[in-house]
Amino acid sequence: MLGRACTYQMSEGRACRATPMRDQLFCFWHSPETADEQADAQRLGGLHRRKKRTLATIYGFNGLRTIEDNQALLETVVVETLALENSISRNRTIAGIVGTGAKLLEIGDLAARIEKLEAATRRRQGSDHEEALG
Repeated sequence: MLGRACTYQMSEGRACRATPMRDQLFCFWHSPETADEQADAQRLGGLHRRKKRTLATIYGFNGLRTIEDNQALLETVVVETLALENSISRNRTIAGIVGTGAKLLEIGDLAARIEKLEAATRRRQGSDHEEALG
């Protein structure tokens, strides 16, 4: 039964293209049998989004899309970890944070060096191209 699609028709007349549940005509979101589960999923999704906004505000967390984002979160984690009572597990956690921080610095340095090399290569290729035309 490969290629099955939910049979629900949207208000504008197009069909839902989601995969239906096993032995059902509808997907999870359009099945009348899953209305309670749908409501729970939507409620939990809303709670998750609010929690994410709250944490972003408190900790300045913007995600993990850049090296800087990762470093900022790592700094928050180390501050929170340092505030804990001294223990072997806390010290192991701090050692792991230090190792991760060192790796982020290394990756950031390599990325900057690659960017400089690529810029130099583009400049050189531009001047070579001008000489060939000239």
